[in-house]
Amino acid sequence: MNLDWATKIADAAQEKAVNENWNVVIAILDQGGNLILLKRMDGTQIGSIEIAQLKAKTAFEFKRSTKVFEDMIKNGAVHLTTMPITAVEGGLPIFKNGDLIGAIGISGVTSAQDGIIAEAALKAVGLME
Repeated sequence: MNLDWATKIADAAQEKAVNENWNVVIAILDQGGNLILLKRMDGTQIGSIEIAQLKAKTAFEFKRSTKVFEDMIKNGAVHLTTMPITAVEGGLPIFKNGDLIGAIGISGVTSAQDGIIAEAALKAVGLME
């Protein structure tokens, strides 16, 4: 993951958000799990800055969507609430050729809408089927 790729992903996420009339924060992490790009669309609440980064961090560290954790908690795995994870949809790991190259976190609308934006962004740049 480099700044060029991160910018393409973030631009695709922003395009989806604009098309849906949603204001969000977009956080992109690199292959080391470090923040490489952060965008806060006008009108997005300040709290979403940290939440987007935490969603991306969880997706990166566990190599899975944050929705997996949200669903597990909804299905009774309450022990997950004691772990340092963000169990809210909107975070996705980014893989290329089977290798983890980063993660995306979206926050600003409902968790389901955040997830729609993250998935649309990765699909737009060919990093998700």
